[in-house]
Amino acid sequence: MTAGVGRPSRRARVLGAVAAVASWSAVFAGAAQPAAADTQAKQWYLAAMQAEDMWKVTTGEGIKVAVIDTGVNTSTPSLRGQVLKGVDVTGAPGDETDDYDGHGTTMAELIAGTGKGGGLKGFAPGAEIIPLRVGLDEFQEKHTRASDDIAHAIRAAADSEARIISMSFSSYGVSPRQQEAIKYAESKGKLLFAGVGNEGHQQNKREYPAAYPEVVGVASADRAGKVSFYSQHAGTADVASPGSDVPRWCDNTFKRYCDGDGGTSAATAIASGSAALVWSLHPDWTANQVLNVLFDTAGRDWKDGTRSEYLGHGLIRPSMSVLKGKGDPGAPDVSPLTKKRTTSSAEQAAPSTPASPPPAGNGAKGEKSVAAREPESSDDEGRTGLVLGVAAAVAVAVAGGIAYAVVRRRKAA
Repeated sequence: MTAGVGRPSRRARVLGAVAAVASWSAVFAGAAQPAAADTQAKQWYLAAMQAEDMWKVTTGEGIKVAVIDTGVNTSTPSLRGQVLKGVDVTGAPGDETDDYDGHGTTMAELIAGTGKGGGLKGFAPGAEIIPLRVGLDEFQEKHTRASDDIAHAIRAAADSEARIISMSFSSYGVSPRQQEAIKYAESKGKLLFAGVGNEGHQQNKREYPAAYPEVVGVASADRAGKVSFYSQHAGTADVASPGSDVPRWCDNTFKRYCDGDGGTSAATAIASGSAALVWSLHPDWTANQVLNVLFDTAGRDWKDGTRSEYLGHGLIRPSMSVLKGKGDPGAPDVSPLTKKRTTSSAEQAAPSTPASPPPAGNGAKGEKSVAAREPESSDDEGRTGLVLGVAAAVAVAVAGGIAYAVVRRRKAA
């Protein structure tokens, strides 16, 4: 049914790359690559996006990010102390800390990992993760008993203390329950991100939840500043973020990281981390204002306020806000996505109180606790990247071809 948007599914095959022509030239100055040959050295976008400089100002402290995915392993060195109590909505054995694939843990590390033990360094290492485990791919087919667990997870995230909801998965089908859950989350002042999908070189259909009007659709870009050839461009891209050549946990044994593409999954996580950095500096802003600034400061060489089919408003550049104070937050109660009035800023700023505690037994030893509500009912490897080089400009065009699948694809977003 749905598939992930991060790395390609195991059923995907490389079809060949049609030149991705959209390029960003000279976005940042002096972005040197680290010399060490470890996993973090392969996170090329940290230097390109001036992460170290931003971390001197903010690391995303005070911001909680809900990660709806395959679960989050709280015992990896990079995530110890970073993960709060969450919820499992699959009805399968285990809880939200039992990551049955490794995908959800990768996304959590890309957002808030500390990098300890040589693990992935999160873009917002001061943020905290609220994990919500749902059924994706084969796990969904074999084990998930809830009729629409993703809708339940979105509602649980909406009723938690998370300000940002990160969804690295996608599906072709429209779900009325998911759509209502997303509208509910927006009404609670949450900022929702989802990957647009990894089949831009194939079917290139609109995929959900990225295609819902209230969700920020995230495209994947490569280190050359081009849109990743597999990144979908079906009218759902709102912003672009690094997705190519992003390391990941190989599988659910958590023994090693693999090279390859993170795809629009990784791009979604990095976009979520970018929002956490901006919001941490401006905790009184609403989700609308944070997103307005991210759109306003995105790297592009086309007219402001217009969207590229491939890159949306452009390359996400939180450093323009964090380091230079740029970006117009705009009206606190008007969505930059729908242009409609949303919940008042006062209501958005206040985290909601859960109606009931999370299921007993969820979480891991030594975890911090955070309010999260129970549901009311019941990549692999590829090759792409993104270079934010040296100054400030961006171009667009593209097309492409490596295979990234989605069934309820965790790996597609």
